[in-house]
Amino acid sequence: MSSTESLPSIGQMMADTVPMVRTLGLEFSETSAERAVVSLPDRSAWHNHVGGPHAGAMFTLAESASGAIVLAAFGDQLSRAVPLAVRAEIGYKKLAMGPVTATAELGRTVADVVAELDAGQRPEFPVEVTIAREDGAVTGEMTIIWTLRPHG
Repeated sequence: MSSTESLPSIGQMMADTVPMVRTLGLEFSETSAERAVVSLPDRSAWHNHVGGPHAGAMFTLAESASGAIVLAAFGDQLSRAVPLAVRAEIGYKKLAMGPVTATAELGRTVADVVAELDAGQRPEFPVEVTIAREDGAVTGEMTIIWTLRPHG
């Protein structure tokens, strides 16, 4: 897989390999090495006590967007390293109601991360995710630290 892999294949790959993506019905509208955009439809089955998406569903949405950009950016490294989320921090900013969309961006360049991997290191890199309502209001922000763990 390369960083130019088509959007349906990354979204389909995520749906095929990550059961929560299927469970929540996440929709991948953009997946590239520069940005991933993933939406959570508004379904009462995963609402919280005030009628919006549950915090756990929004966490999964943001983490899934981060996974999509990691696959798009580093899919060509899968033969020698496995991407793993190391830690995450999320801040809930405003009440989320209705469908929400997560937009993920890499916090380091692909070249810098691959250079560390080439040097025999286990690179770590942040993925910054913004969660927004349909009206554009930011309801949450999340940072996920990922690593590429070399095989063997």
